[in-house]
Amino acid sequence: MLGRETRVECRPRTGRLDMRVTKAQAKQNRAHIVATAGRLFRERGYDGVGVADLMAAAGFTHGGFYKHFGSKADLMAEVSANALSQTAAQAEGRDATQFVERYVTREHRDGRGDGCTIAALSGDAARQPGDIRKEFEAGIENLLTALQVASQGDTLGDADGRAARTTMIDMLAHSVGAIVLSRACPDDSPLADEILDVCRKEILASLAHGNSDQPAARSPEA
Repeated sequence: MLGRETRVECRPRTGRLDMRVTKAQAKQNRAHIVATAGRLFRERGYDGVGVADLMAAAGFTHGGFYKHFGSKADLMAEVSANALSQTAAQAEGRDATQFVERYVTREHRDGRGDGCTIAALSGDAARQPGDIRKEFEAGIENLLTALQVASQGDTLGDADGRAARTTMIDMLAHSVGAIVLSRACPDDSPLADEILDVCRKEILASLAHGNSDQPAARSPEA
């Protein structure tokens, strides 16, 4: 998601600070702060990142934070909404099997800063104010919808739609849980890899079994 951070705030080398920041530059600066905060929050948790550390990582001064956000809580809510919408967007067009094959992996497990916000911050979000939990609710719902549409389309009847939703919730909960449990183990722990391998195999087997139970699509000539 992010490579090396680029400093985008301009400061003169000498003389007075030029306060004439264009609206486009201010918008770019804000987006850069949000992106940097998203990575740091996923790596360290909401409470593990202070405003001063965040702004230094983004290449800005501490005081500049309050030109963009009223409080850290405001930033947290915006970061959560932004990151969760990106997660849902990345899942569009990817069915449940493809999602699991990319999600329940060592690469995702180790790439916390660039990985899924749901796996990285759901535990933290549960202890945050309601507005952040609302963002997680909406983000999880959007992800489930994207996965269901990619896997089984959006024209299912009520009964089939409920069954498909149940499958997506079960798959997502197991996938997120596998990453969380694996990350709780030391990086060199054999159990960290065993959790991923076992869960990925079982989730994919469950999806395959569920698909085999679905009635075959009828041809237009039938």
